Amino acid sequence: MIENVAVAKQITELMTDIFNRLCGTCEIVREQCSPEEHKAYLKATSRIACGIVFDVMEPLYERHPELKPANWDEADNGPLSPMCPLSRPDKLP
Repeated sequence: MIENVAVAKQITELMTDIFNRLCGTCEIVREQCSPEEHKAYLKATSRIACGIVFDVMEPLYERHPELKPANWDEADNGPLSPMCPLSRPDKLP
């Protein structure tokens, strides 16, 4: 995808930040909206989160394995906000 390692590093840092900010919006909706709205919001935002991880970050890490965090594959301890429901799609309502 991206050949330049410096650019790939910038992209992974920005995508991690975007993912974590997206997770923050889920918490806002959970706290301030109905359970039905929260469920619908998680469904919608999980599509975005999956795109970030599987369409952007995974291909970058495949091309530049040196950028892949050591704990990337650990669902509970990975770098993408482990407390965020979007980082655990198997746990979505």
